[in-house]
Amino acid sequence: MAEVSEVLMSVLSTIRVPRPGDRVHKDECALSFSSPESEGGLYVCMNSFLGFGSQYVDRHHTRSGQRAYLHMSRTRKKEDEENSGSGDPPKKKPTRLAIGIEGGFNVEQEQYEEEVKVVLFPDRQEVTSDDLATMPDLVRERVSLAMAGLMSADSVSHALQVQQWDGEVRAESRHAVELKQLDNGTKIPPSGWRCEVCDLQENLWMNLSDGRVFCGRRYFDGSGGNNHALLHFQQTGHPLAVKLGTITPDGADVYSYDEDDMVLDPKLPEHLSHFGIDMMTMEKTERTMTELEIAVNQRVGEWEVIQESGATLRPLSGPGLTGMKNLGNSCYLNSVMQVLFTVPDFQSKSHWRLKHKVFPVVFTLSDCVFTFHVYCLNNTFFNFQGDQVGIAARMFKALIGRGHPEFSTNRQQDAQEFLLHFINMVERNCRSGVNPSEAFRFLVEERIVCQQSQKAKYTQRVDYILQLPVPMDQATNTEELQEAERRREEADSSGAPPPAPVRACIPFTACMAALSEPETLTDFWSSAAQAKTTATKTTRFASFPDHMVIQVKKFTFGQDWVPKKLDVSIDVPDTLDLTALRGTGQQPGEELLPEVAPPPLMTPDVEVKGILGSHGNEEDDSLYSPLLSPVLDDSTVSQLCEMGFPLEACRKAVYYTGNTGIDAAMNWVMGHMDDPDFSAPMVLPGTSSAPGTTPTESVSEEHLATIVSMGFSRDQATRALRATSNVLERAVDWIFSHLDDLESMEVSEGGRSAAESEGSREPPPGPKVRDGPGKYELFAFISHMGTSTMCGHYVCHIKKDQQWVIFNDQKVCASEKPPKDLGYLYFYRRVTE
Repeated sequence: MAEVSEVLMSVLSTIRVPRPGDRVHKDECALSFSSPESEGGLYVCMNSFLGFGSQYVDRHHTRSGQRAYLHMSRTRKKEDEENSGSGDPPKKKPTRLAIGIEGGFNVEQEQYEEEVKVVLFPDRQEVTSDDLATMPDLVRERVSLAMAGLMSADSVSHALQVQQWDGEVRAESRHAVELKQLDNGTKIPPSGWRCEVCDLQENLWMNLSDGRVFCGRRYFDGSGGNNHALLHFQQTGHPLAVKLGTITPDGADVYSYDEDDMVLDPKLPEHLSHFGIDMMTMEKTERTMTELEIAVNQRVGEWEVIQESGATLRPLSGPGLTGMKNLGNSCYLNSVMQVLFTVPDFQSKSHWRLKHKVFPVVFTLSDCVFTFHVYCLNNTFFNFQGDQVGIAARMFKALIGRGHPEFSTNRQQDAQEFLLHFINMVERNCRSGVNPSEAFRFLVEERIVCQQSQKAKYTQRVDYILQLPVPMDQATNTEELQEAERRREEADSSGAPPPAPVRACIPFTACMAALSEPETLTDFWSSAAQAKTTATKTTRFASFPDHMVIQVKKFTFGQDWVPKKLDVSIDVPDTLDLTALRGTGQQPGEELLPEVAPPPLMTPDVEVKGILGSHGNEEDDSLYSPLLSPVLDDSTVSQLCEMGFPLEACRKAVYYTGNTGIDAAMNWVMGHMDDPDFSAPMVLPGTSSAPGTTPTESVSEEHLATIVSMGFSRDQATRALRATSNVLERAVDWIFSHLDDLESMEVSEGGRSAAESEGSREPPPGPKVRDGPGKYELFAFISHMGTSTMCGHYVCHIKKDQQWVIFNDQKVCASEKPPKDLGYLYFYRRVTE
C-alpha cells in the first residue's frame, strides 16, 4: 500500500471535506440517471462533489485532472428478499398522515447494503477504510474526514425533496381559549346522533358554541354529508365543531370553519363537558379525518383506480418503454416528458449536444435533454425480481424547476403549464443550434373588425398549444344530464344518498365550431372612430406546426369563482384536418384600421411628477424621468384579483389593454401567465426597475473558483459572471448556452470581451416557424384524474408501433382500451401525403 499512500499524499490538496452549504451529488450521475444502485455504482469527485456513473468518470478525470473519487455501490439486503414471498420487503400500513416519519408513508422502502471506497485514477487504485488505517496520520485523517463528510452530507436530490411532512401537525385555534358557549341547556347523549336537518347518522359534527349537531361537507364524489354544519356556521358565525365518533380520552377531530382548517383545542375537555360529554368515557366509532386522508392517499397510487381498471395489462419493457419513478407528485412531469421524447426533434437533440468540444461537468438543460433521450429510449431498469423500477429524474426535476415558485416544489402541478414551462426553458437555452421546440411552434392570426367602421386589424402571435373550448350546451345527452340533476336535487332535499354522476358527451365537432366562432369584443377602442365601440375577433392559423398539441379546457371557474373540472367525454378523432382554419390575411378591398395609439392613461389636471430614474435621488429631482402616473380602472383590477391573479399582473393587464374592460384584461392575463415577470412589480415604459450592472463591476472570487473548478478558464468564468450580474447559477446557465463561442472567448485588458454586452447585438429575427399541410394523426394523450390540476394523478398513453401503451409513472403496459375520450392534452403529428 506504500505506492497508494504516496499517490494519496500527492493529491491530498484536491480532497475536500464538505462544508455546510456544499452541494453533494451522491445519489445520481450529473450526466445520466446512474446511481449507486446501478451497475458500476457512482463515483463522487472528492473536490467538486459531482457524481458520475462508470461510463462518464474517466472523461471527467481527463477533463478536470481530478484523481480521487469516492466510489459508492449499493445492493439490496438479502434478508429483505426472505421477508416476503414476492421478494419485496413487507410494507407496514401507514398509521399517520405523514411522509418520512415513523408511522407515515415511507418514501424509501428498500434497505441496502452499501460499499464505500476511494478510487484513484487513472489506474483505478482502490482504498478502503481498512487500508487507511495503515497509512500516515495526515493521509488517514484527511481522507477519513472527507469520506465521513461525504457520507453524512445531505445529497442535492435529497435536499431538494420534501423528506419529512407531517399532515397531523395542527395549530391551536385562535378561538379556542376565549370560545363563548351558550347556556342553552343542551346535553348530548353518548350515542345515537343524527343531523338536525337531514337525519344522517354518520360524518356528524357538534358545534362547540351551541351544541347543535349537523352533517359535514359533501365530498367531490358525492359522499360525505350535505354541508349542514357549514351552513350553520355561515348563519351563526360559531367557528368550532368537533367530529362526533372521534372523541376519545386522547382527543378528537376539531375543525375551525373560520380558519378553514383542522385545529387543536386545548380546552376541549371543558368545552365537551359543557354539553354533558365526558371525554374519558368516550370510544371511537368513526374514522378520523387523518385516517380518511390516509385511505385516499393509499388509493391514489393503485393501478386499478387510475386507468383501465379490471383489465389484466401486459407489462412492457425495452427501448422507449422505460418507466419513471414518482418523486412525490411528479406524475405531471413524467407524463409530459414521456410524450416529448417520442418527438424526433427532442430525440435528435442529443446529437447536437454531442458536437460540443467542451465536455460539461455540471448538469445543464442541454445535458438533461441528452441524457433523458438516451436513457428513456435505450435502457430499462429492473429490480432483483425482474420488475421494472424506472428512472428517478431527481436532478432533472430540480434543474427544470429551479427558481420557479411552483415547479421547484413537491406539489402537484398542471401538466399543460409544465409543458409550456419546459418549452420556455428550451427556448432560453437554445440560442444556437437546432431548437427542438420548433416542432410545436405556430403562428396565430387574429382578425379584429370594428363594427362601426367595418375596418379590420390583423395581428400575429406565437403559440405552442391549441386551447379547445368545451361548449357544455352542445352535449348530446342533455335529457340524461337533466334527469341526473333532478335526482341529485331530490336526494339533497330528502337526505338520500346521491345518485351516480352522469358524464356529459360533447362532440369534437362542436368544440372545433366553438373555437372558430367569431368573438364579440365590447369596449373596443377603434382607431378609425376614435372611440370605444364593438368589434368581432376571428382567430385562425397563420402556420401549421409539425406537431399540434391540443388542450381540452376542462378546468374552469364556477359562478362563485371556485375552480372546477368539467366531467366530459369528447369523441376526439384519430385523424384531424385543420386546413379550413388557415388564415387568409387581408381580404381584397378590405380597409385596415389606422395605426393610431389609444389615448394615454394619464392623471388629469395634476402636476407632472418625476419618477426616480437610475441617476436621480431624493434631493435632486432634475434627473428624474418626467412620466405621468397611470390611471387604472380599480374595479377591473379588483375583479382580476378576486379570480386569484397577482395584483401586479392585474395592474399590468389593465394598463396594457388601455382600460378597455374586463374581457380585454382577462385575455391579456391568459396570454402572459407564462411571462417570467408576470407577478413582478409593474414598471412603466421608459423607466428602469433598478440600476444595471456596470461593466467594471468586480466579480465574486468564490463564484469564479466554482466555475473554474468545472473546467473553464478564469476569463470565461469572468465573462459569464459579468453577463449575469454576478449570479452564480445564471452564470453557469449562460456559459453552457454559449458553448459554441467558448474557444474564441478572449477577454480584453479591461477584463471584458468586445462582444460581451448582449445589448450590442443585432435584434433577433422574428420567430422561426415551420409550415405545412394541416392534416394530423393522434400519437399520444395525457389524462388527468381528480377534481383539480393541483391534485389527483396524471398518466399518458403513447402509440408505439401501432400499439397503444400506457405509462403510469414506472409502470408501462400494453393498453387494451385507451380512454381517448377522457384526455386532457392531445398530441398530433403531421401526416404528409
